[in-house]
Amino acid sequence: MKEIKDYLAYQGEQYRNPEKAGAEKDKMLDLRQKGQEARKAFTRLAECFQARHSDWNLHPTSQWMNQAQRLRPHFWVYLQREGHVTEPMMALRLYGNQNNWGISIEVSFVERKKDEQTLGKQAKVLEVPVVEGIYFLVYSDGESQKMKANEENRRTLREKVRSQEVRKVLVKADVPVTANSSEEEIVEGLLKSYAKILPYYLATRKLDNP
Repeated sequence: MKEIKDYLAYQGEQYRNPEKAGAEKDKMLDLRQKGQEARKAFTRLAECFQARHSDWNLHPTSQWMNQAQRLRPHFWVYLQREGHVTEPMMALRLYGNQNNWGISIEVSFVERKKDEQTLGKQAKVLEVPVVEGIYFLVYSDGESQKMKANEENRRTLREKVRSQEVRKVLVKADVPVTANSSEEEIVEGLLKSYAKILPYYLATRKLDNP
């Protein structure tokens, strides 16, 4: 996991084609190698998780830089079991910084693939009673905030989604990674969190009553 931790230090740095970087050619080659290695390490974790739940199809891991060629260590990968890519899925996502990081598992959707029904399906996560070890990530006015998952907040968020005060709510669980964490321990943590998150995903699959 050292590759992932090391790469978190480069969040937002500008990457340039090494052949056009002049005196910074070696630096750019090094950044590219670090990005590729970190992405491979994250992908390997995702593949190990998916191997334990082979009914889920693993989408490609996000790239190590964005379209503006800024380094982007916070990798994510979606897992799809059924339905269309427009619908809510499971996702694994890297979070944090070098000193405090881990991998979260969430019920969410690919924003650029959504259709007119996606947000309504995602909102169904709020129909499931909360369990220990999860939290809400709430999006409104282009901003996101973490919110404790309890019954009071769940009811409040249901009303705010109905009134369109809140645009979307993700259900998430974090698996912290330490210097002593092995790959197997991280995967086991994700599997335990998956069991907590699964009912929320299943809620998004339920059809509305006619």
